[in-house]
Amino acid sequence: MALNWFKKKKHKQEEKTPSDRKIDEDSEVLDTEDVADTQPSGNNDDREHQKLENETPPPPHINDQEADQTASKKPSGLFKRLKSGLSKTRKILSTDINELFAGNRKIDDELLEELEEILITSDIGVQTTMDLIQNISIKSSEISGPDQLKNILREKILELLDATTKPSQEIVDKPHVIMVIGVNGVGKTTTIGKLAARFSSSGKKVIIAAADTFRAAAIEQLTIWADRAGVDIIKHKDMSDPAAVAFDGIQAAVARDADIVLVDTAGRLHTRKNLMEELKKIKRTISKKLPGAPHEILLILDATTGQNALSQAELFNDALDVTGIALTKLDGTAKGGIVVSICNALEIPLNYIGVGEKIEDLQEFDPIEFLHALF
Repeated sequence: MALNWFKKKKHKQEEKTPSDRKIDEDSEVLDTEDVADTQPSGNNDDREHQKLENETPPPPHINDQEADQTASKKPSGLFKRLKSGLSKTRKILSTDINELFAGNRKIDDELLEELEEILITSDIGVQTTMDLIQNISIKSSEISGPDQLKNILREKILELLDATTKPSQEIVDKPHVIMVIGVNGVGKTTTIGKLAARFSSSGKKVIIAAADTFRAAAIEQLTIWADRAGVDIIKHKDMSDPAAVAFDGIQAAVARDADIVLVDTAGRLHTRKNLMEELKKIKRTISKKLPGAPHEILLILDATTGQNALSQAELFNDALDVTGIALTKLDGTAKGGIVVSICNALEIPLNYIGVGEKIEDLQEFDPIEFLHALF
């Protein structure tokens, strides 16, 4: 089915692709201000968390009962924060879909075109939207109102989310090395701090290697997070060789019988060196020091950047074989649909989602829980 709005939207995104795919020091894609990372983390925590807590609760909507049942199984407040963080996206997918059927409208090309706009507005993405619309078109005879349409959307979206979701696996390597990558400004530093706290609270001995030596204040910020999490940190001076820091971090982990090593890396270099080549060097250094490592390469993506996050994921994956993704800044964004787009477009597991700035606000991704919070 050819829909004019969809064609125009797809054409615009295709035009942007070449510029989105340049990711070295001269790329505008990476020319992101580190708003969240340039201030001491404690101030950010209080301000962002307060903003989240003060957000007006979303209006009643379908699936509230199921969502509350799911929430009762989670630690107090975590599901509430996820639900609050997705409130803007939920309004798009619930209220706007309800309005599609005003005046007892039936499924036709015009309604499907409006639905396409709704889905893309929530940042579900062009290709994923195409797949969803095709599925809805096939089942159009079963749809007489918004409830039926939402049920079909839920079923199809859950299939997409389940396709890349993998159950948590027990860590068997010691030390287990996680190399954390991502562009500046996505919340890489805070995510490392939250992961360190999660592992430490579960009884693991954790070491952080502060190998982002190029960004001003990166080492100091990571030190603050290490102190909060109660873990050790290995660091050198600013502008030191990042691979050397990673090497020392592995060496310290072996000597101290640590369970986990989290290796921070640069998101953009302020020299003429290429970012990807520097990251490959770190990976090679880790492998030489500890065969089989890094055991995980975790890519941090910012939900608020929308479809540009997919471009970043493709480039990092091509260079480093990413094993998992952590999606940050879902608190308050209207772009929650990017989760669906990531799961559909990439064959990379979505391991974590961030719904706030507090240490406990990093959650393991649960497709069913996410779906309940989304609709």
